[in-house]
Amino acid sequence: MHGSQLRVAYQGVPGAYSEAAAGKAYPNCEAIPCDQFEVAFQAVELWIADRAVLPVENSLGGSIHRNYDLLLRHRLHIVGEVQLPVHHCLLALPGVRKEYLTRVISHPQALSQCEHTLTKLGLNVTREAVDDTAGAAEYIANNNLRDTAAIASARAAELYGLQILADGIQDDSGNVTRFVMLARDPIIPRTDRPFKTSIVFAHDKGTSVLFKVLSAFAFRNISLTKIESRPHRNRPIRLVDDANVGTAKHFEYLFYVDFEASMAEVRAQNALAEVQEFTSFLRVLGSYPMDMTPWSPSRGDEHSL
Repeated sequence: MHGSQLRVAYQGVPGAYSEAAAGKAYPNCEAIPCDQFEVAFQAVELWIADRAVLPVENSLGGSIHRNYDLLLRHRLHIVGEVQLPVHHCLLALPGVRKEYLTRVISHPQALSQCEHTLTKLGLNVTREAVDDTAGAAEYIANNNLRDTAAIASARAAELYGLQILADGIQDDSGNVTRFVMLARDPIIPRTDRPFKTSIVFAHDKGTSVLFKVLSAFAFRNISLTKIESRPHRNRPIRLVDDANVGTAKHFEYLFYVDFEASMAEVRAQNALAEVQEFTSFLRVLGSYPMDMTPWSPSRGDEHSL
């Protein structure tokens, strides 16, 4: 249960927030870095890894649409979720002072999440986007860049021998990223603890089905925690079926919904039976325990990154 023997794939390099999320989801696991989100999916499918932990939304930046699309293209199942407070630091090589800096590099979302604080620090720097936060720290260390800083975690500073010039530079202290845990097989839903279920559906006749679908949940007092639409008017979606065979489908819109109920509950089963009547495509991405871990920016756990 504590992941002591599990190999867990994540996107990024050591020191990335995704690595921290993998450690929170599966303590003592063997974390396996992957350079792309899709590589992490493939690592599980090819038995290189037992699980993948990937981000799906951030409280400031919104949804990570790439991973929602990949959930359709692959046949992995969501088996859990973990919420990770994001604590950004400004990192540079030892001895470098802030006034020496001409450039700050990081993931685009990290740059946007620290925009106002960087301005308050009085830094006259250009801001450049790279693939991930820890990768920015690694790049500075490997190339001995004394005019460049990275926005990354405190753990990245420790791993790549950088100093922390400024701590906690995110504009909003309530900056949280939600990750999902993916496996080859689904878990058995239960009713002894709060569960969440994630589905995706579409209709080939347009979006008029949405109201009927939402009514199926409202009638049974099932709370929705997320609804996301993805337009796909002019390009087909490759959907993977139970035999792991990909077929191309054309939909105007896809809708992703998370709701607070377990598929072991009769009300959830009845709701989805009703939804299936209205839709031309419906897939349960997973029914899994909710992350009920309390957190707050003052608690201090974000410094473990």
